[in-house]
Amino acid sequence: MKIGFVYAGQGAQRVGMGQDFYNESEVFRTSLDAVAESLKGDLGLDIKDLSFNGPLEKLSLTAYTQPAMVAFAVGVTKVLAAEGITPEYALGLSLGEYSALFAAGILSEEDVVKLVAKRGAFMTRAAEGLSVGMAAVLGVERGVIEDCCAKAAGETGKVVSPANYNCPGQIVISGDKEGVDRATELLKEAGAKRIVPLNVSGPFHTALMKPAGDLLAEEMKNVEFKEGNLEVVYNAIGRAKNAGESVPQLLEKQVQSPVYLEDSIRFMAQQGVDTFVEIGPGKVISGFVKKTLSDVKILSIDTYEDLKNVTAELGK
Repeated sequence: MKIGFVYAGQGAQRVGMGQDFYNESEVFRTSLDAVAESLKGDLGLDIKDLSFNGPLEKLSLTAYTQPAMVAFAVGVTKVLAAEGITPEYALGLSLGEYSALFAAGILSEEDVVKLVAKRGAFMTRAAEGLSVGMAAVLGVERGVIEDCCAKAAGETGKVVSPANYNCPGQIVISGDKEGVDRATELLKEAGAKRIVPLNVSGPFHTALMKPAGDLLAEEMKNVEFKEGNLEVVYNAIGRAKNAGESVPQLLEKQVQSPVYLEDSIRFMAQQGVDTFVEIGPGKVISGFVKKTLSDVKILSIDTYEDLKNVTAELGK
């Protein structure tokens, strides 16, 4: 058995996440208390209270969602480690990539939550004043979507491009609203089975996020990135990094470039990963893995009960 951890991204958050872990696990409780205390000055609030009690509208603000999600993921990862469950590979969807870096020992607990708090603030700032759009496109090949986005960008003079290559038959596009609207028209003409508009606060993973990438690059100069003890599969390239690539460069690129999730999932399977464990609220990534691969075990951990089921399933 070769285990890969996959971490949920922004959008999966829910009020109450982590409450049962906090009640049942001293390891999780100690972790979340420390994270919440360290972030109080940066956020001006108690991230633990916001995660447990909401309101959802506030928890869903990018500046708060990002540290809350990573705080949850870090705590669950530490509980799994205490149970003897560690991965050979780690992957995260967008924001989840930072949790993967913690799991690999590349970022410390304190650094990872503080860095994502900054990332959330930078992304919020970059999106201010923009009229943005995002839509999930179903049933169209990559090349057709890329061509339609390029044509729409050319016609409108606006930014629109693929933002997430999630799984076969599902790609998300993002950018200026005018560009996304025109690309949607072209994709319907090209035979898209369905196009679902998404409610987002920014044009994530497009060139419009370059200001956030620039600020993030400066912030990361003050962060220690360690060698790590397992392979991380990076969103921006859909594979593990090679000797000529650095983690800060890939994180800077990630915020303003497409997420190659399908490629990343396939890469993990090619490396022999046969058991995927999703960590985070919901089962979004589990669904993408299921649509991408047919012969792997897929488990998910959202609640403490899920944790007990996973430890039993993995024979720990």
